[in-house]
Amino acid sequence: MSPADGADGVPAERERVVLAARELAEAEGWAAATHRRLAERTGVDIEALYRRFPDPAALMSAVAVRGFADLAATLAAARAAAARAFAVGADRGAWPAVVAAYLDFAYASPEVYDAMLAHTSDLTLGRDPGPGAPGAAFAELRAALAPLAAGRDADTLAEVGWALLHGTVMLTRGGRLRPDRQEQREEMIMSGVFAGP
Repeated sequence: MSPADGADGVPAERERVVLAARELAEAEGWAAATHRRLAERTGVDIEALYRRFPDPAALMSAVAVRGFADLAATLAAARAAAARAFAVGADRGAWPAVVAAYLDFAYASPEVYDAMLAHTSDLTLGRDPGPGAPGAAFAELRAALAPLAAGRDADTLAEVGWALLHGTVMLTRGGRLRPDRQEQREEMIMSGVFAGP
């Protein structure tokens, strides 16, 4: 047991349950992530599961928070890679990398993405994001767009960027946009939409 686990292993146990719920949801949908199946899969006592996650909403919220942390880390890695690739003018090169990373994350993990942005309205990015994983994800979007603000409010620009990315994801997944124009839409989001005035 690592020191981070604590004396009773509770944080590690919690992470194990959250990871198992995420895997079940992605493989079979949220209805499959039941307490009974999670107890079987993780070896955690079902009563302990109910104490920690009293209902499906609590479990989904925990997965969503973890998803926001993963998204923030993914976006941070994309910004860092852009900075290494474009040593000169690195700030301006971050947004396309962040767009690609965001879209890849959303399409690769649709159930987690829905938990983050469709099923847990108490977790916000732009409106009073505060500390924690949702705030960190918003900060990454803001950091990528701030160099393109050109006198505009960077927070508002980040909100518009987030809304554009989220709308693209949801409309694409819903089959409401022309599939043969997906690459063109993504290129416009990366390079054209946020050009300075």
